[in-house]
Amino acid sequence: MRLATRLAAIVALAAAMAFPARAEYAVLSSGARLHIGGFERVGDRVLLHMDGGTVSVAAEDVLRIEPEEVFSPVAAPVEPKTESPTGQYGELIKAAAAKYGLEPKLLESVMAAESNFNPRAISRRNALGLMQLLPETAQRMAVKNPFDPAQNIEGGARYLRQMLDRFSGNLMLALAAYNAGPDKVTYYGGVPPFRETIEYIQRVTQRLAKSAPANSLPAASQSPRSAGKKIQR
Repeated sequence: MRLATRLAAIVALAAAMAFPARAEYAVLSSGARLHIGGFERVGDRVLLHMDGGTVSVAAEDVLRIEPEEVFSPVAAPVEPKTESPTGQYGELIKAAAAKYGLEPKLLESVMAAESNFNPRAISRRNALGLMQLLPETAQRMAVKNPFDPAQNIEGGARYLRQMLDRFSGNLMLALAAYNAGPDKVTYYGGVPPFRETIEYIQRVTQRLAKSAPANSLPAASQSPRSAGKKIQR
């Protein structure tokens, strides 16, 4: 399937995963707040029913259930005001994308979501540079200086290619793995129920959709849920 067709399905799935108008929040001991449509206690586990499916968590990890009205609406992400792929890093993006069989716009969209094109960016988790590589990831990708744009972009492209290969070309799962880690995707059998990860996928796919001409995004040939279906363990 061509990228535009896959993207149409992914954008539709990302939109379907957006939080509904009214429901509840499950507040977990990790600090995460999950938007749920309902829940039930089964032994020492709690089943949290979400739009994307049901997640089972240990009862002791659920601190409380709060009504949606407790929280203010989440503001839409601000569109990054940065250079296009034809700008400062355009040639590096094109070269890395060609080397690892990626679409340049995909690589550019991940970079925008990760660092907003800041080559000196450092996250609270110590992810570094344009593609926000963790030190151990940078080492595996043979990146000696993560603040060097050429090395960082190539390392990020190589890692994104590995995630796509690991999850059979499923872009939704590959993006989730890039953000939350592949082990989390495997553990949850699909996109982890983390607000940060879900919103990250939405930012990347929405930017991709905006960069493509309207007539290049035909209707999806598969349902949104099948596009992001759970992986088999």
